[in-house]
Amino acid sequence: MSTTHQDQPTDPTEFWEQRYGGSDRVWSGNPNPLLVREVADLTPGSALELGCGEGADAVWLATQGWTVTGVDISQTALDRAAAHAADAGVADRTTWERHELGTTFPDGTYDLVSAQFLQSPVALDQDGILRRAAQAVAPGGTLLVVMHGGWPSWAGAHEHPVPDARFPTLDEVLTALDLPADEWSHVTVEAVESASTSPDGRTGTRVDNVWRLQRR
Repeated sequence: MSTTHQDQPTDPTEFWEQRYGGSDRVWSGNPNPLLVREVADLTPGSALELGCGEGADAVWLATQGWTVTGVDISQTALDRAAAHAADAGVADRTTWERHELGTTFPDGTYDLVSAQFLQSPVALDQDGILRRAAQAVAPGGTLLVVMHGGWPSWAGAHEHPVPDARFPTLDEVLTALDLPADEWSHVTVEAVESASTSPDGRTGTRVDNVWRLQRR
């Protein structure tokens, strides 16, 4: 088995199962603030959450009236997401599907397709997945993508878990999507700086990139 420089598996399914299996919870359980900001003025309908992890965003969407399909590569994460939905009383508004998105993709079209921090230290066909995500947006629907734009300001080069990682720029993602201008409008294309604190308490900032695109 090949491994990363940190002796972690490079197979995507194995990597993410190991990541989630290594602790009781990986993420905070709270929805991403930029998702909340961008979705606030949308009328709830059907939503597809790509790379849903332990389900915080998908569950929040369901509490706002959306009917949500959450997708992840890790069955452990999906089991936790389903439990979160049940605890939140929205199990009837959520469906969970396991996909390695570079290989398989959910069927159908959706009023909202969301990809929050769909970034990985192991193999991920990010451009291909985002193009398929755009194809899954129903007429009048929204594609919402949020990605880290770089490492936090407090992190020195020796602290980068993936030293050679690339963070796509706003223009690079738009170019990769190559969406026809007569079919899509750009609602938000923005770099957002926010406060960030290291595990040992150092303060700084981090930039996240946001693309909210609407299909006409």
